[in-house]
Order: sequence, then C-alpha cells, then structure tokens
Amino acid sequence: MDFKQIFINNEKWIQGKIETEPEYFKELSKGQSPEILYIGCSDSRVSAEEMIGAKPGEIFVHRNIANMVISIDLNVMSVLNYAVDHLKVNHVVVCGHYFCGGVKAAMEAKDLGILNPWLRNIRDVYRLHKTELNQIQDENERYNRLVELNVKEQCINLVKTAAVQKAYKERNLKVHSWVFDIHSGKLIDLNFDFEKELKGIMEIYNLG
Repeated sequence: MDFKQIFINNEKWIQGKIETEPEYFKELSKGQSPEILYIGCSDSRVSAEEMIGAKPGEIFVHRNIANMVISIDLNVMSVLNYAVDHLKVNHVVVCGHYFCGGVKAAMEAKDLGILNPWLRNIRDVYRLHKTELNQIQDENERYNRLVELNVKEQCINLVKTAAVQKAYKERNLKVHSWVFDIHSGKLIDLNFDFEKELKGIMEIYNLG
C-alpha cells in the first residue's frame, strides 16, 4: 500500500458511506453492543470483520501473535474483562489460521530474542501434545495440527478465568474455537466442547 494514499482512501470511504447511508457516522457514534469477543492473530492477511461479514459494532476484536490467551498478559486480560464484564458479550471466540507464522516460529530451534517468552507458550502446547504431533510425518500437516491444538489450549485458558466462569453462571456465555483456512478462505469450527472442558477443570480452577 502507498502510505500517502491512506488519507485519500479514507476520504473516499467516508463519502461512500454517506452516499449510501447519510446517518452512518451519527449512528456509529452512539456506542457499541457487540455479541462477540474475537481473539485472533495479528497476521495482516486475516481480517476478522471481513472474514465473517461483520458490521462495525458487532464484534469486539483483540489480536496478537498466534492468538494467545496468556494469564499474565495484561493486554488480553484487560480486553477480556472489558468485553465480558462491561460490554456483556455472550460469545468469546479464539480464531487461529493455518500456516500461522507465530506457530511456525515456535516449532523452530532458534533464538528469537524478545519473542522467546511469548513463543514458549506455544512450545508448551507442543509439549502437551507431542505424542500426537510427533507421529505426523508431513511437516505442514503437523504444523497445522499444532495451530488447531493451540486454539483449543487458548480456549481452555479462557475457561480458567474468573470473568468467563462468572459470565457463564450469569448468562450462559460460551467459548468457541475456530480456524481460518488461508488457502480456501473457509472458516472451520473446531467444536470446542465448552461445558465439558469447564466441568473438567473446575476442581482446580474454580474461582467462584
């Protein structure tokens, strides 16, 4: 993209919106009431709103490298608490994508400096599932299976939080696991069994 073109594009976008919907920005400024918190990857090829056909105000979005939910990451925890406790979303989605650069980097034996502690969380996912993953001979297949397993583990990390547990009791909030197939454009539901996983970990992670 030509950097100088950005503000020209913005003006064109404004005019296009006003021509089709004169009150668009007036309505937009009234606030938001999204149903979904979407936690996805920062990859520039994966646009959450475009991928699911969402309009402004319909989803609350957080993105980071490899769509991670790490308990000591104040950014994702702040987003989660704001979306669940204040915006009252009813669905939290973790969406990964095949051929994720962050997941691939975590599989490589390299010192990546400041990225090391972040990617270690993905390596921990590999360690938990190494028996299954080590049996997959094809590198790309193994890599994409780790993408799926990472999404599931981040969903489990969500279930461990007080915000999600409280919202489930109050209004039956659900957690979902998705993967975007970057080769076909298809969105795949990994069918995370939220209630089963919640029941399975509450003995240790019950936060009341």
